[in-house]
Amino acid sequence: VQLQASGGGLVQAGGSLRLSCTASGMVYSINDMGWYRQAPGKEREFVATITSSGLTRYADSVRGRFIISRDNAKNAGYLQMDSLKPEDTAVYYCNADIRRNILPNSRSVYWGQGTQVTVSS
Repeated sequence: VQLQASGGGLVQAGGSLRLSCTASGMVYSINDMGWYRQAPGKEREFVATITSSGLTRYADSVRGRFIISRDNAKNAGYLQMDSLKPEDTAVYYCNADIRRNILPNSRSVYWGQGTQVTVSS
């Protein structure tokens, strides 16, 4: 199983970006999917998560500006980021709780490789 994150880039403050995260390989089902970020010199922090049924949760710092979504048919998750601020600059990582087959013990959490988001002032 691999998670591939994409969509990062350089944007001016107030701009928007849409991140994508796609799971490939032996994927039977995906439970929660989430996004985290890590700024230089800081620890990785939670950004948003979405359950398989579509329930969402956000960090206070992004609520109202970011929207997490998913397409279960494509094994993909997305993070729409609007009204970006310089403090949103970080490497963004996706993760997913994936079952590889019908057996319960095939469940693991996987991480994508990260995609850089830079917001200029």
